[in-house]
Amino acid sequence: MGRLPHRPTPRRIALTLLATAAAVPLAAGPALADPAPTAPRDRTPTAPYFPDPTAPKPTAPNPTAPNPTAPDPTAPLAPGPTAPVVHPLATSTASQQALARFWTPQRMRSATPMDTLTSARRITPEQVKKGLPAVVQYSQPNGGAAWTGGGAITKTAGRVFFTYQGRTASCSGDAITSSNKSVVVTAGHCVKLGGAWHTDWVFAPGYSNGNAPYGTWAASKTLSTPQWTAGEDINYDVGAAVVAPLNGQLLTDVVGGQGIAFNQARGQVMYAFGYPAASPYDGTKLIYCSGSVIDDFLTSNDQGIGCDQTGGASGGPWFLSFSESAGTGVQNSVNSFKYNFLPNYMFGPYFGTDAQNLYNTAQAS
Repeated sequence: MGRLPHRPTPRRIALTLLATAAAVPLAAGPALADPAPTAPRDRTPTAPYFPDPTAPKPTAPNPTAPNPTAPDPTAPLAPGPTAPVVHPLATSTASQQALARFWTPQRMRSATPMDTLTSARRITPEQVKKGLPAVVQYSQPNGGAAWTGGGAITKTAGRVFFTYQGRTASCSGDAITSSNKSVVVTAGHCVKLGGAWHTDWVFAPGYSNGNAPYGTWAASKTLSTPQWTAGEDINYDVGAAVVAPLNGQLLTDVVGGQGIAFNQARGQVMYAFGYPAASPYDGTKLIYCSGSVIDDFLTSNDQGIGCDQTGGASGGPWFLSFSESAGTGVQNSVNSFKYNFLPNYMFGPYFGTDAQNLYNTAQAS
C-alpha cells in the first residue's frame, strides 16, 4: 500500500451514519464465555480508503485475550466532561411483554437499516484521548464475509430493533461482561438521533435467518456518551442499553458476554462484526471484516478498517485479541460511519475515558 495522503486542514465533510488501559474479561455463559457484536451506523464522509476486496478469509490467529479484573462499578467515574446520559425505557413487566409481542419475526425482517433512514450530516473533528500500548497477533485482512466459524460470537452478537421517527429500524449490538449481566454495547446513533431517543428498543442476540434463538430482550434504559447526547459528536458515537431479565434470567447468564477494553493503542489488528441489512446484504447473517486499522486522517479521530458492511451494521462490535476458534475477543469499538466515496471502509470511535464512563454507568444501573 502506498503512502497515506497528507492529513488536510480540518473541514466539514458530509458523512453517512451506519445505523483507560482497562480491559474486562469475558463472562462465562451457560457453557462457555460468549462474545457478541454490535451494529454500526453508516456515514457518508469523504475519506481515502485502502481496502483489499480480493483478500482471502483470514486464518485463525488464536490470540490470547486479556483477562484482567472487571472495573468496580461503584468506583467514581474517570475524569471526563460530564457523566453519561441515561434514558429510561421499558421499566415495567407489562411494557417489556408488550415489546415482545410488538417485535414479531415479520416486523424484525421488515425493519429498515438505520443508515438508510438518516440523511448526510456534517461534523467538525475533536481530539479524543489516546490509549495505552498493546500487542495483538497478525491476521490476514478480510473485507467482508459471512461468519462461519461458530463460537461465542454467534450468541453475544445480535440485531438491535427500535422505532425511529415512527418507523421500525435496525442496528447491531453486543452482549458485554458486566456486573449486572445486562449490558449491550452499540453505537450512539442506535439509541438516540436527531435530538430524540429511540423507543421500542430490543436486542435479539444470535439472530439468524429471521430467528431470535435466545429471545428478544427489552431495554429498560439506554445510554450514550455526553458528547453524543449533547451534540451527536461522531468521535463519541457510543451507546449502551441495560436490558431487563427475560423469563427470570439475565442476559449474559444466557448468552455470555464479550470482554471490553478502553484506552488501548491504535493501529492494531481488529475484527468487526455486524448485521448489515442494506444491499447486497439482507440482515439475516452475521458478517465480519478483519485487518489492521488506520486512523481517519480527514474529519474525525476515529479508526478505520477495510469493510464492505452496509446499513444495519451500525453498533456492531470491533474486537482486539479475537480468537477465531473460540469466537471471543475484547471489544474496543463499534461500527459507526462510512465516507460516501469510500464504501469499502468502515470507521469506529476510539474507546477512551468517556466510553469507559458509559460502560461503568450501564453496569451499575
